[in-house]
This record gives sequence, C-alpha cells and structure tokens, in this order.
Amino acid sequence: MLRLKSYEFRRERQKTWSELDRLVARAEKSGVRSLSAEELTRLPVLYRATLSSLSVARAISTDRNVIEYLEGLSARAYIHVYGAKQGAVPTIVAFFTSTFPRTFRRLRWHVLLSALFLLSGVLVGFLLTEEEPDRYYAFVGEGMAQGRDPSATTESLREVLYDRPDQDSALVLFASFLFTHNTQVGFLAFALGFLAGVPVFLLLFGTGLMLGAFGALYDSRALSVDFWGWILPHGVTELLAVVLCGAAGLRIGQALVFPGPRARLAALAHAGREAGGLVLGSILLFFVAGLIEGIFRQTVHDVPIRYGLALATTVAWLAYFLAVGRERR
Repeated sequence: MLRLKSYEFRRERQKTWSELDRLVARAEKSGVRSLSAEELTRLPVLYRATLSSLSVARAISTDRNVIEYLEGLSARAYIHVYGAKQGAVPTIVAFFTSTFPRTFRRLRWHVLLSALFLLSGVLVGFLLTEEEPDRYYAFVGEGMAQGRDPSATTESLREVLYDRPDQDSALVLFASFLFTHNTQVGFLAFALGFLAGVPVFLLLFGTGLMLGAFGALYDSRALSVDFWGWILPHGVTELLAVVLCGAAGLRIGQALVFPGPRARLAALAHAGREAGGLVLGSILLFFVAGLIEGIFRQTVHDVPIRYGLALATTVAWLAYFLAVGRERR
C-alpha cells in the first residue's frame, strides 16, 4: 500500500519536477540569462510547487529516495530563485562605488572616535619618549624595533630610511608580508569589538604609542622630516585601514552594550553587516599600503616626492569617502 502511494504521488508530480530540473540544469551550465522570459516566470512557480511536494512527501513518509531527490532539487533551485542576480565583477564594483563609502559615512562618528584614540596615542608616545628616551623600550618591542632604538647611531637610523633592496622580487615578497601582517592587525581590532569594544581603544592607543615613540626617536636625531617622509606615503592608507577596522570593532561593541530597540542578537546581526562592510573595504586599503611600503618607499628616496604621494593619497581617500556613492538629486 505504501509503495502504491509513493508511486501515485510521484507519477502525479513527476512532470513538474522534471521541468524544474531541466531549467535549473540549464541555469547552472549557462547562467540564468540563458532562460527565456517565459521560463524565468515559470521558475519560481515550479520551485514553490516542488517545495509543496517535498512537504507532502515528508508528511506521508513516502520513499526516502524521493525525499532526498526533492531536497536536492529544491536546494539547487533556491540558488537561482533567490540568489544574487549579479555576477562577481558587478557585485565588487557596486560594493566599492556605493556600499563601502556609504557605510563609511554612516559610521563616521565611529571612524572619528577610532582615529582620535590612534592619534592620541601618537601624541602621548611622542611626548613621553621625548621627555625620557628610555620609555621608548616600553612602547616598542624588540622585534618591531630591529635595532632602531636610542642606542643606535644616527647614521644607522638614517640608513633604514633610505635602504635599497637589491632585487625587485624581494620588494614584492616584502609587500606581500606587510599586507598579510597588517590585515591580521585589522581583523584583530574588529574581533575585539565582541568584548564590548574596550580592547579596541587599547589596541588603537597602543599602536599610536609605538608610532609616536618612533617619531620621538628620529626627532632626537634631527631626522623628523626624513622619518615622516618615510612613514606617511604608506602610513596614510595603512593607518586609515586600521582606523576603519577599529571603527568596525566599536560598532560591534556598541550593539553589544547598547542594542537599542532591537533584541541584542538582532542588533549584533545588523551591526555585523555594517562593520563587515568596513572590514572588507579596508582589505583594499591594506593591499594598497603594502604595495606602497614594499615597492614605492624602498625605491623612491626623494623626500619631496614622498610627501607629495602622502598628500595625494590623503586627498584621494577624502574625495572617495566623502563624494563617491552619493545619490544624485
């Protein structure tokens, strides 16, 4: 009796399933655009009918093979009915020409707060190290310093600013390393937001302390102009990326502590989508900074040109985040 019921159930609906399977197979092979207008209209109708069949099949405990077939067919059809209609390239273009800059403007206060803590750390680190050079060791670890400390000679400090790698391949590898390292730092700032955002402030401030200590060290040897000309060409972009990741972490922390009218999980989900957009966009900034640091900075030693690039990147990023993606009236 059960076998007869399963046979009749499948016989009555087999035509619908076969038609949907045929359309989905063609969409998987050649894309949804290969379907005609009539077929596109039929696709959601057939999908809903198949879902209904799946529900009935489960209710009457029909043949397990039929249920598995319908589950697989429904999952495949779902992608083409509700999945993204744009290809990868248009989606990426839309993100960087609209979503990313709009998210930046929407979270501008988080960005400003993140930048404030980073710059405060730079100022405090500079002043404290200027006052007492031995404090440099408290702000800069031995691995990061790599011999650039108060005990180094002025000439050795200057040589670091104008080092010339022998091979271009070494520059590429160096840029790749910096991109990976800085991206990890950015993701850490974002992840710390789930601890109510407080560690994000400490990470940003600590990063600023380290940079300020470096600045004070080179200032004590009358190399400030050279040092900031060495830092700023890539630093404008790199520090902006760190600030964006910090802002993303603060947005997560805000949703956790102050969820507002939403339930806390719903608030975190909403904040996660906004914060995730900033973090994804910051990967591009880290990549650009890595290329500048690993290639341009090591090959271009003219100080005015270095400052010129720093100014150009500053203007470019300001124009991008303030103007791109705005709706025309």
